[in-house]
Amino acid sequence: MLDAVAVIPVYNHPRTIGAMVDAVREQGLRCVLVDDGSEPGCAAVLQALAQVHAGAVTLLRLDRNQGKGGAMMAGLREALRQGYTHALQIDADGQHDTADIPRLLALAGQRPLAVITGVPLYDDSVPRGRLAARYITHVWVWINTLSTRIRDSMCGFRVYPLEAVVDLIEHTSMGRRMDFDCEVLVRLHWRGVEIVGHPTRVRYPQDGVSHFRLGLDNVLISRMHALLFVGMLWRAPMLLWRKVAR
Repeated sequence: MLDAVAVIPVYNHPRTIGAMVDAVREQGLRCVLVDDGSEPGCAAVLQALAQVHAGAVTLLRLDRNQGKGGAMMAGLREALRQGYTHALQIDADGQHDTADIPRLLALAGQRPLAVITGVPLYDDSVPRGRLAARYITHVWVWINTLSTRIRDSMCGFRVYPLEAVVDLIEHTSMGRRMDFDCEVLVRLHWRGVEIVGHPTRVRYPQDGVSHFRLGLDNVLISRMHALLFVGMLWRAPMLLWRKVAR
């Protein structure tokens, strides 16, 4: 039986996080908010939300900023510790359509061992340069999985089966910043976890705040692709056999 909680990593999004929590709660989900070392103003907003939604919102504070991946790992561990079977990951900045939550959860109910991940349908707010960069990452993911089954690896709107993903992060060293979303799907695919895509509308953040560091994060993402490529090479016979045997 599906028992899901929303895990929301938060780093200095005081203007949007309240609306996101309200929208997620309207879909009947409890929340784990991960304060990823936010500044005092945002930390106070998160504390107030935890008090207003007492019993339905857990606030998990990280002493220092660890990056989106580090925050998600902490939130996923906490969700499993609380006894949930699945975690819905959603960003704090308002870019994801919470009206699609029931659809993702319904798919997760039908395929409880799979990861259900959003496949973005963008409006005109998306910068064209980001679309090009995303496509490059998609190609690398297809190379590193020897498959095109992961239709989008960068959308941070997804449902994880908690036992599978927490076992992975406990036994594997992975990127802790913007590289996490992509890497975790590739490594779960290597372990035989099904990745199911579902179209979802995406708009760019209401508050215009991006924590993507152009230099650092591009270096980390490039390094991730290189390491995954090496990992794919010795897994290639298994991955190819899986395609033939399917």
